This record gives sequence, C-alpha cells and structure tokens, in this order.
Amino acid sequence: MRFPLLRPALLLGLSGLIGLALPNAQAHIVLETRQAEAGSYYKAVFRVGHGCDGSAIKEITVRIPEGVQGAKPMPKADWQLTVEKAVLAQPYRSHGKTVSEDTALVRWTGGPLPDAWYDEFVLFVKLPEQAGKLYWKISQVCETGRIDWVDVPAEGGKLADSKTPAALLEVVPIPAANLHQH
Repeated sequence: MRFPLLRPALLLGLSGLIGLALPNAQAHIVLETRQAEAGSYYKAVFRVGHGCDGSAIKEITVRIPEGVQGAKPMPKADWQLTVEKAVLAQPYRSHGKTVSEDTALVRWTGGPLPDAWYDEFVLFVKLPEQAGKLYWKISQVCETGRIDWVDVPAEGGKLADSKTPAALLEVVPIPAANLHQH
C-alpha cells in the first residue's frame, strides 16, 4: 500500500525539526530569552555563535539600551571585564539611593573564542517600566575583522531584513493578574 501524502508530510516535518534545531542559523548574536515583563529584573544571556569569517573572537562589547538600569556583567574565565558608566539625564532611585550615573557599556576582552565554538555572555539588569522594544547594540572584535550587530529597523521595518541586526528584547506589560492592589 502506498501513502502518497506521507512523503511530502514527512519532508515538511523533518524540515521543521531541522529549523527547531538551528533557530539561529544566520548566527547573529541574539538573546536567549527574547521577551520579559516591564519593570522586572532580567538575566540577559547573549548567544555568540561564530567569529569573523573564520577568525576567533577576542572582544565582545554590549551597549546598554536607554532605560535599562543597574547592568551587572557576569565574569568569564580567561576574559577581562570593563564597565563604562555615563551620567544619566534622568537620575533614578534604587535601594533608597539616588543613582545619577549608571553602566552604559560592558566589554569582555580575552578568550579567544574560536570561530567554530559557541559561548554566552551574561548581564543582569532591571528593565524599564514601559513596554516596548529594546535593541542591544553589540560589537564583536576578532583576531582578524569585526562585526557590529547594531542595525535597528526604521519605523515599520523588520529586523530580519538586516545582515547585522542588534539583539532584540520585547518588553511586555505586566499581566493584570500580577499587579498588586492595596
């Protein structure tokens, strides 16, 4: 007995599984968790999947988006950590203190991370109270070459249209069921 529809369905199913196994086939630097609630504390895990045309990575730099507070990087063995702060246009309160300058940029230098290997770089932050899109601009410097993942789509444009897109985090409103009312 023949099942003529089985073959196309099987191929479609297998291609879907391959797509799941390789969600970042284009190998951009992306966030592991791409959605988080407004005003929450968030562990930003940046997935780094390749170097620069075969060259090993020796530096990763993450620019902190406006409105993100208190960025704290996770140290990595064999990597030096540099944190640059900037004066804030609008200070905020945290743990009973006024914060007038905050982390603007985090840089990991060292490794190297060979082109064929994968790694993650991590920050812990507090997200803005407002829902919306946050674009994380990231640079990777390799032993030979560099890639700046900094493209942000124009209004109405799509991030997928870029060859070097910034990492995107969707900050969503807090569900009404999670709001405390006193």
